[in-house]
This record gives sequence, structure tokens and C-alpha cells, in this order.
Amino acid sequence: MGKIKIIGANENNLKNINLEIPKNKLVVFTGLSGSGKTTLLRILAGLEEASGKISVDNEVWLDEKNSLSIQKRKIGFVFQNYALFDNMSVEENLLYVKKDRKLSSKLLDLTELSVLAKRSPNTLSGGQKQRVSLCRALMNNPKLLLMDEPLSALDPNMRVKLQNEILNLHKEFNTTTIMVSHEPSEIYRLANRVLVMEQGKIIQDGNATEILLKTSGSQKFSFEGEILNIIKTDVIYVAIISIGQQLVEVVLCEDEAKQFKTGEKVRVGTKAFAPTLSKI
Repeated sequence: MGKIKIIGANENNLKNINLEIPKNKLVVFTGLSGSGKTTLLRILAGLEEASGKISVDNEVWLDEKNSLSIQKRKIGFVFQNYALFDNMSVEENLLYVKKDRKLSSKLLDLTELSVLAKRSPNTLSGGQKQRVSLCRALMNNPKLLLMDEPLSALDPNMRVKLQNEILNLHKEFNTTTIMVSHEPSEIYRLANRVLVMEQGKIIQDGNATEILLKTSGSQKFSFEGEILNIIKTDVIYVAIISIGQQLVEVVLCEDEAKQFKTGEKVRVGTKAFAPTLSKI
């Protein structure tokens, strides 16, 4: 079975990357902004220079002597901003990559876009545009499908729909897929393997459950958040905490309140149905 092997680093951002990805897996990179996720995707695509070695199915894409051109790497890249040609129809955007009407028809059928084949991309919704972008990325039967937060601009319902379509297309075309995402539910739903990056290094490597479920002891759930405020109310204190797009309140005693401060990153968990707060 072919593998993707990445050994080396980009001098500016990545450090000591040594990674093997089995063929046909869907791998998600996550981590804070600036940790090197997009840089790694761009290096794989040949869009950014790097030192080290990259091989895919035993074909060397990068070593100390040569760097395979973007056109010869046989990748599909799905961006956040769709990057479609508005002067071409949906079908023409696909055929621009490869003149294969049978494949373009199959992809449009699989993503329920056939009725929109003659439409211009600027008449489509965000979700429809991203489906076209995904179809276009698969038109050259890529060895490697790269996706840089492709669903971040979509509403929650559309994200779930597109997540299912990504999974179906990944399985249908038996491609190896590497995706960048910050959304826990998306990572859990899609990933065979999750790699967490920090300051150019891979700091965690495991399945979605191992990486995302950070409970300990008898805790039933655990989420990371930021303290926005700590308010004294009579004899108790209430910490206002931002978790994703939600705000939660956690009651603290005076001694607990003294341990935390506004702006601090914390973990909110529960034991015996009582919320608890701990430092990260």
C-alpha cells in the first residue's frame, strides 16, 4: 500500500516534521492559527518551498536535489474562497481541469449539482460553490486531496451536509485526503486520524476520540474556553466563560475565584453534574 512520507521542515514555520500517512485515509490537521497547518498543505502542493523529503506512492516529490512541479504532483486543492472561474459555467469549471464529460457528469450527480451545470458560479450559494470546488478538485483523480478549512464560511446545517458529501466522495474515489479544520464535530465526523500542531510541530497524533475527549477521572465532559469575566454576587462568584460561540456560567467559591483571572484559558468539566473549572 502506498504512503505519503514527509521528512524535514520549512525553515520559516515547520520544525522536525516526520510523518507517514497510509493511502486512502482521511487525516485532519488542527491547532491554533499560525501553527503551520496551511504551510504544510502548501508544501505538499508545491506552492511553497521547503527542505527535506516528500514521497507519495514511492514517487519522490521533494528531496535535496529536486522539487516536482505543481502540475506533476497530481493533487486536488479545495480552498476556503472557492477559487472558481465566474466567466465559466459550473460544468466548464470542471472540464477546465480535464476534458472528461463522463467524470464531470458523475461528480455533478453525486453532489446533486447536475441541474446547475450550465449556471455561472456567481449565481450559486456558498454551499453550492464549495461543492463545485470539491468536484473540480477531484476531476484529475488526485493522489492527494488537500482541503484548507473548506467549510468554515458555511452555516452549521450546510456544513453537516457538505461533511457527508466529503466523506462519500472520499470513499467513492479512494483518495488520500488531508484536511485542515478547527471544528470538533467536523473532525470527529470525518477523520481517521487527527494531528494537532503547535508552533510548527506535531504535538499530538491519534484518533478523534483520543484527541478531542479530554476528560479525566469521573468527568463526563470537558471543553476548553476563555474567562470573559468573574462577577461577585452576594457570597458567590460567577465566571463567564466563552466556549466556541456559546457563553456559560460557572459558580465559584471565593478561594476558587482567586485562582483565575479574566482572559485566562480554562477547561470546563463536570463531576456528579456539578461544573468544575481547571487551568490548561
